[in-house]
Amino acid sequence: MPHPPSRTYHDPLHGSITLTNQDPVESLLIQLVDTPEFQRLRRIRQLGTASLTFHGAEGSRFTHSLGVMHVARLAFDQLMQTYPQLQPYRALVLCGALLHDIGHGPFSHTGEDIFHSHHETWTRTILRESDQIRPLLDAFDSALAGQLEQAYLKTFELPIVSQLVSSQLDCDRIDYLLRDSYFTGASYGQLDLDRILMALDYDPATQQLVVAHKGQAAIEHYLVVRYFMYAQIYNHPKNLASAWGLIQAFRRAKELLLADQIDADPTVRAWLINGGAKVSLPHYLAADDIVFTYHLQRWQSSDDPILRDLCQRYLNRDLLKAMDISDLTEQQQQDLLSQSYKLLQSRGKEPSFYTGLQVALTRGYTLYQRGINLRSGKNLVEISEVSPLVQALIQPFRRTWIIYPVAIEAALTQTPALQQYLQQ
Repeated sequence: MPHPPSRTYHDPLHGSITLTNQDPVESLLIQLVDTPEFQRLRRIRQLGTASLTFHGAEGSRFTHSLGVMHVARLAFDQLMQTYPQLQPYRALVLCGALLHDIGHGPFSHTGEDIFHSHHETWTRTILRESDQIRPLLDAFDSALAGQLEQAYLKTFELPIVSQLVSSQLDCDRIDYLLRDSYFTGASYGQLDLDRILMALDYDPATQQLVVAHKGQAAIEHYLVVRYFMYAQIYNHPKNLASAWGLIQAFRRAKELLLADQIDADPTVRAWLINGGAKVSLPHYLAADDIVFTYHLQRWQSSDDPILRDLCQRYLNRDLLKAMDISDLTEQQQQDLLSQSYKLLQSRGKEPSFYTGLQVALTRGYTLYQRGINLRSGKNLVEISEVSPLVQALIQPFRRTWIIYPVAIEAALTQTPALQQYLQQ
């Protein structure tokens, strides 16, 4: 049966994303999207536990990956019109953008904290070992899979390839900022995609992605938006508390599983016992949010009171609290944590599963992977050297929260150190 001439994905952010089978590169993209490995991304939420804070944040890694590919195609095809020598790298850039998140596991970045895995490592493993994706890449170009690994590792000979996929100004960040602000309702996260694309340029001498001088304001806006999204969305205290609680639920489940006191299917058993970094590829690809949430549903009736309570809290959104104690000294923070432990022990709770310190670092800009270079006449200059705004964003913003159940909040706030802090 012949393939249809085109495939259109209706995206709530970008509108119609159409790929045509008449274009060999886009035909390959269609086939990659149809693989079980890529379809699995439909079952992994983009923002982990964030939907418990922002109810619209239920988009998947699948929709994000399509969006990154779309942005990369817009950017690359625009650059290719001016610099036709880039044309041989189109497949590499678009496949790199499409597949950049293929290695994500359950609960996205939260899952990496739970199971000590790294999606970048698994992405490269899937490219090498998948019996669905690897043959498609090899049939198109026997060198493509290896080049994708180099692009992800930022060792590919042409810097712009890696920069479009993973850098301070890449198509991944552009799409997730646009997408996450849209689905969380954060109006300050809106970007002007057209202006950003118009600002992008290529420097043949250094073979890197640069920004036209007239595009400086668009990039400054992008970096400010990114700062606010991290400060107000990704590091929102309820996000931190929900993720921390989920980590404790699976920590308890592992203890009970090792003691043969709960059941789990082979996939979840492998992940809990071995960790997400050491499972087999079939067990990795069999894991998604649905599989693990199903086990949370089962365990909410567990005979173990800790596991039962932690699962019920997550499933019913009875979240732990997070209090910002960044202005306390490190010793005061530790004293407060000790007080929280004592309060929980007096109530018959196991403290380590219900209280802890959570630290988050927000930074709007770093010199990661060459930074962002502006074209200034015949020269290139790093954007922070000419922009006071970007220079300010380099300074990291560190915040510390104490996680605890609401039942001890009144008693916890009566501690001398916290009373003094609250009265300031």
